[in-house]
Amino acid sequence: MGVAMRTAGAADRELVVRLLDTAFQDDPVSGWVFPEAEHRRERHPALMAAFTDIVLAEGRIDVTEDGTACALWLSVPAGHQDDEDGPAQVRAAVDPENERVELVGRLTAGIHPADRAHEYLWMIGVAPGRQGEGLGTALITAVLDRCDREGLPAYLEASSARSRTLYERLGYALLDRPLDLPDGPQMWPMWREPKG
Repeated sequence: MGVAMRTAGAADRELVVRLLDTAFQDDPVSGWVFPEAEHRRERHPALMAAFTDIVLAEGRIDVTEDGTACALWLSVPAGHQDDEDGPAQVRAAVDPENERVELVGRLTAGIHPADRAHEYLWMIGVAPGRQGEGLGTALITAVLDRCDREGLPAYLEASSARSRTLYERLGYALLDRPLDLPDGPQMWPMWREPKG
């Protein structure tokens, strides 16, 4: 069974933000960034909106036709350097008093490989009631198939053990060692070489 998907545009912004917000409310990293549940419910959507806006402007968002899953991708050129002010700007826009909003951005930027061009899966979200149906796999596989044809590697940071297992099935492997968030969960930087 194929999964119908399309590239999201500006008109899909609210759909994508809602999807990411609901998919990541209980994610270990989101829980670390926003430890208080009520504060997370209040500010987490703004963080997902900031991420969505960045990727709408600089990358591509794939969404299933039924609006139940989305994947945020950036094409990263070799030698790319992240905007040093980016994490601080996100913090200022989302939750100025919360240093973890900025810190998670700085820490992930610090481990992001820069020596080779690659496709970066920033986030993938599936509506909670639809998880486990293969929607995320279909969204990722569509891009990985193109990576294989073009000889391009792919990269991501898994934010949970469950997602890490999915990515391993798709050919990703742990790059170096996990990122330990201060007094928080691990994130797993993962790299996938193209299949020949």
